[in-house]
Amino acid sequence: MAEYLAPAVYVEETSFRAKSIEGVGTSTAAFVGLTARGPISSGKKPARPPLLTSFADFERTYGGLDNLVINGKSTLNYIAHAARAFFNNGGGRLYVARIEPANAGDATSGALNDGANPPANKTVKLDARNPIGSVMAGPSGANLTVQLVQEELASTKKLALKQPAGTMVRAGDKYYVIGSEPMETSAGNASAFTNLADDGDVTIVSLAVMVSDASGVIYEAGGLGFHALHPRYCGSVLGGNPPNPGDALYNPVVLSIGDKAKGVEVRETIFGAKTERSVELKGGNSGDGPPQGAEFQSALDGLLAIEDISIVAAPGATSFAAPLPASVNGMLVSHAETRRSYRIAVLDPPPSLLPSGNGAVTEVKSKIDSTYAALYYPWIRTANPVAGAAGEPGELVLPPSGFVTGIYARNDVQRGVHKAPANETVSGALGLEYSVRFGEQELLNPLGINCIRELPNRGIRVWGARTTSSDPEWKYVNVRRYFLYLEASIDRGTQWAVFEPNGERLWANVRTTVENFLYNEWVNGALLGASAKEAYFVRCDRSTMTQNDLDNGRLVCLVGVAALKPAEFVIFRIGQKTADSRD
Repeated sequence: MAEYLAPAVYVEETSFRAKSIEGVGTSTAAFVGLTARGPISSGKKPARPPLLTSFADFERTYGGLDNLVINGKSTLNYIAHAARAFFNNGGGRLYVARIEPANAGDATSGALNDGANPPANKTVKLDARNPIGSVMAGPSGANLTVQLVQEELASTKKLALKQPAGTMVRAGDKYYVIGSEPMETSAGNASAFTNLADDGDVTIVSLAVMVSDASGVIYEAGGLGFHALHPRYCGSVLGGNPPNPGDALYNPVVLSIGDKAKGVEVRETIFGAKTERSVELKGGNSGDGPPQGAEFQSALDGLLAIEDISIVAAPGATSFAAPLPASVNGMLVSHAETRRSYRIAVLDPPPSLLPSGNGAVTEVKSKIDSTYAALYYPWIRTANPVAGAAGEPGELVLPPSGFVTGIYARNDVQRGVHKAPANETVSGALGLEYSVRFGEQELLNPLGINCIRELPNRGIRVWGARTTSSDPEWKYVNVRRYFLYLEASIDRGTQWAVFEPNGERLWANVRTTVENFLYNEWVNGALLGASAKEAYFVRCDRSTMTQNDLDNGRLVCLVGVAALKPAEFVIFRIGQKTADSRD
């Protein structure tokens, strides 16, 4: 309460409204797996993955659709194809936690200095920013090719002096750095530049960089300075911790410059008497096998810090040999079940499985029982975007999780998380690896295996909406996801109540806050009931808390909602009617 110590008129602001709860997002997905390049999300120094809002974002950060190389063999780039399927099916927000194959090596170029063993404090060298061993090398065997060009702009001394401090200029065959004290120069002294007339011809010099891999140009930067005073100093923009975070994401190389290397020495080291130089980064290798389970676990652990993720998957992980597929699916389930993570795992079976029998998809499901996971079958045939390049086939068979997570997002935006993400078309699907028949789905559906079906005149659709749980209360995907939505929204929307005086006023405020939120849910058609009283209840009073709860600082609020279940079985009963019947 405000203090009133002197006579006066006091005007104060107050609120007559209860706090409000805003519904959290439910359509942000996260993938874990191999990519061509980009920040690594596992290991000793994992990087937080950036938010991607389009497939173009994915390509800039993690590379394109070209195949990866693992243990010397070309391997389908499942994460890239899954990201493309996610966005094509309506997804809008995606995180990718990149991991590497076992024992993958980094590419490097070594020092750019001429001569052997340059002083460490004057070394100029290029290295790969992140491991790139899983990307196919170019024709020369290089993982990356860095083209360095000395940009030149004709000017005069008077105009050159107006450039930012650290700008390098050339007069004749000598180089000078504007704004350095004393003036840094390759001439040994600044007299030649000082004596130059104001309208004397000079050339402004800067650095341009172009980085390419086997797929083409992947990063460009220009107008970089050679001296540390320059606002776009190459050692900063291309350094390990660039001032613009986007450079750390999109630039796959790091230019390291010794702290005693002068600007003119940096230019001399890079170019000498030339104005162009091409540097190849080699030595990146794809390791000696598929990624280890520990890499998946480390990447998944890092995703726990990103609160807006609500769907997780590992497209392509089940394509590797056993026991990795079962191990990764188990990790995804455990990750989704983590307390206060509020997310569901979309699981893939291994490819080429039959519905039943030895090694069938039913055996995969028999090892999974969780309300926080959904399993989809079979894999999906789709057109290959890079068909014809280096003998690439016209069609690919991809895991369903990339498509299904996009359908989850599309369903949430168009209808709401309370609606089951089923009877939805699969965009980009040409066919299925196995065509599930009605009788086969009668076997798979009760087990919690969601089938993707080719339906006559209706296209290819997701034709199942069940979790992998044996608990009938949590049978449906939309019920589980809707409760995750409610729990996360109430959790994050009532943080204001922590440490408030635990009495009737606080209880009434909490009740009103939650009731207002649930009333909006009912009005929007997300809850079952002809009236609000039938749809939900909220209790927060002496009936929900004991004196022991109060003494230990606990506020207990009991919330009940009538969730909508999908009309999974639509039944019409038809009988004969006599002509003279009055009914």
